[in-house]
Amino acid sequence: MKSEKSQTTSEVLKIISQDRGRTNILRKYEQKTLAYLVQRVPSWISSDMLTGIGFSGSIIILLGFILASYFGEVYLLLGVFGFMVCWFGDSLDGRIAYFRKKQRKWYGFALDLTADWIGIVLMGWGFVVYIDDSFEILGFCFVVLYGWEMLTTLLRYKITDTYSIDSGLFGPTEVRIVISLILILEVFFKGSIVYSASIACLLLFITNILDTNKLLKLADDRDIKEREQNSVK
Repeated sequence: MKSEKSQTTSEVLKIISQDRGRTNILRKYEQKTLAYLVQRVPSWISSDMLTGIGFSGSIIILLGFILASYFGEVYLLLGVFGFMVCWFGDSLDGRIAYFRKKQRKWYGFALDLTADWIGIVLMGWGFVVYIDDSFEILGFCFVVLYGWEMLTTLLRYKITDTYSIDSGLFGPTEVRIVISLILILEVFFKGSIVYSASIACLLLFITNILDTNKLLKLADDRDIKEREQNSVK
């Protein structure tokens, strides 16, 4: 028999995970952490406020890039803190709404995606400010490729009626960790961000190609299913 504490955790996990499937590497630990946090966030902090907190993390990342470009690479560590803030707000805003039974599914969906997209643009802008002019294209590529991934996520939701923010074993949390490691590496090895960002963009491009191929297969399967249903009528 499960203890009361573990049973409570299980119930919370069921509540906060009901509208999305996760496949990312860290999902087990991340979901347990979120189940712990949603029970301890003060009641006066709303889901909209958490979205704002997450968005403020993007501003912190932008600020870190700008300060690093003028005063030294150590300010990139401010970006690492910014990613932590992003994770906190972005991961908890929808989960806390479900936990408190105050969810606004489509409102939250629209607000969250809008905030995420503007946040990505701010990060890309910060990278362009920091990097040498010869490699500014990397910032543009990152924004475009991440936007492509967001578009794929939306289309997959439309086609399958299942919302998943992960691309296989990688989700937003893993991406934030990887970029944070890139920033830390740049602090100790100036110039390494060019190579790290290039590799990250290449991997993101490959992932987008694979995900788009899977998406088209799902779309084709749905077309076939709908044609079969229509032929029966």
